[in-house]
Amino acid sequence: MKRFILPLLLLATLARAEDAQPKTAEQILRIVRLSYALQNHKMNGELRDDATGRREPMELTMDNKVMRFRFKNAPPEIVHLDLNTEPATLYQVRPGGSSEVPASQHGDKVRGMEFNYEDLSLGFLYWPRPQLMGEGRVSAQKCWIVRVTNPSRDGPYYVVDLYVHQASGGAAKMEAYDRNSKVVKRYQVTKVQKVEGATTLKELRIETLNPFNGDVKGRTYMTMDDPVKK
Repeated sequence: MKRFILPLLLLATLARAEDAQPKTAEQILRIVRLSYALQNHKMNGELRDDATGRREPMELTMDNKVMRFRFKNAPPEIVHLDLNTEPATLYQVRPGGSSEVPASQHGDKVRGMEFNYEDLSLGFLYWPRPQLMGEGRVSAQKCWIVRVTNPSRDGPYYVVDLYVHQASGGAAKMEAYDRNSKVVKRYQVTKVQKVEGATTLKELRIETLNPFNGDVKGRTYMTMDDPVKK
């Protein structure tokens, strides 16, 4: 049975945890990272801005431990994440060539949406010394809460809390904080679908928050179609 990737936020695949339950935060993050690297499939979908209704069609492919987001509207762009390196390396392909996305641009929005390049890079899955903060629930499902802290001043996030679904090993929710301990980004899996017996993403909600009052400044939905059979 094929398994399918849960794209972002970041975000992670709802892959089944088959071995003994992990005991440490690093073991939990390892499950999430592996769930990306072992995929091989293609999906179509879109990003949709909640305020304006603007839609950005996209194609997601995963092959040979490389995840590619292809945006077809002008200007065309491909963002691909090479999971063969550790940490994973994020590249951007535009007319004129390909280049690695520098950390200074990780806070930039992708296609003008509330999804940024830091979210696509999955860099926080590799931050050192993760902490297991306990357990919580997302959509009534039990999750581990793993906290990671940015070891540098690069990027838009200082601390990220990941809610990892205990029954599947997938990330169900993420909350990112700035250096003043204020929530600035949140994404959550809101819908899933069954495809050939596997659970895969149907809808992901991405929100940018005002750190001063907690209000939602912007909201983007990522929706995915059924995986395309190869």
